[in-house]
Amino acid sequence: MEISFYKYQGTGNDFVMIDDRSNLFPGKDLSLIQKLCDRKFGIGSDGLILIRNKEGFDFEMVYFNADGSQSMCGNGARCAVAFSRFLGIIGDQTTFYAIDGVHKASLLGNEVELGMSPVLGLESAGQDFFVDTGSPHHVRFVENVTDYPVVEEGAEIRYSEKYAPKGTNVNFVTPLGRDQIQVRTYERGVEDETLSCGTGVTACALVYGYQNGMDEIKIKTLGGNLKVRFSKKDNGSFQHIQLIGPAVQVFEGRIEI
Repeated sequence: MEISFYKYQGTGNDFVMIDDRSNLFPGKDLSLIQKLCDRKFGIGSDGLILIRNKEGFDFEMVYFNADGSQSMCGNGARCAVAFSRFLGIIGDQTTFYAIDGVHKASLLGNEVELGMSPVLGLESAGQDFFVDTGSPHHVRFVENVTDYPVVEEGAEIRYSEKYAPKGTNVNFVTPLGRDQIQVRTYERGVEDETLSCGTGVTACALVYGYQNGMDEIKIKTLGGNLKVRFSKKDNGSFQHIQLIGPAVQVFEGRIEI
């Protein structure tokens, strides 16, 4: 069977996008997903996203990591919103469904403002932090993230007994200014550093904002710049979390599966 696909990227986090409203893509074939995401033998991407119909919503985003596992993906969701507008499913506003529940988003040009799920609170992990932003994230502040061994240290934490058996994503953070941080992320499911991670920068922004009494943080990643806005409640939870940044179509093609 030959299918059409599109490639999108959000601050360098790239995805194979498929319009699967006909529900024909074999989404349970994890080996196929791994092959399509393979950068040597497939299209190449950090993940694969299916756009499907969902009663009561504009669409459903079904997201797979490059290894076939599933989780919420913030950058992927922003790309799914941009792709759905390209397909004519939505206009500049949308309500859609993902693995962690309902999301709202708005678009202005190539920029997508994505409503993330509420976060119940921050957990201490020694001198570090753990935050669930739809995907699990370990957050560690370091003196100079530019030169930090992200893959080596990230893999050690990701596969540590503390997070067994499912593991966690790992983020390393260096403050750049009063309201700006730089983040590098080792992503579970990709098993490598990615140029950007939407749920990861959200987790880091919540921690940094909580520590410094701020509700809007700018984030520098290897793939570009993002912004996270939120409100903190008296019970320690975070609401009205917005992940803001670009989502861009790179190319389109057809492939036999």
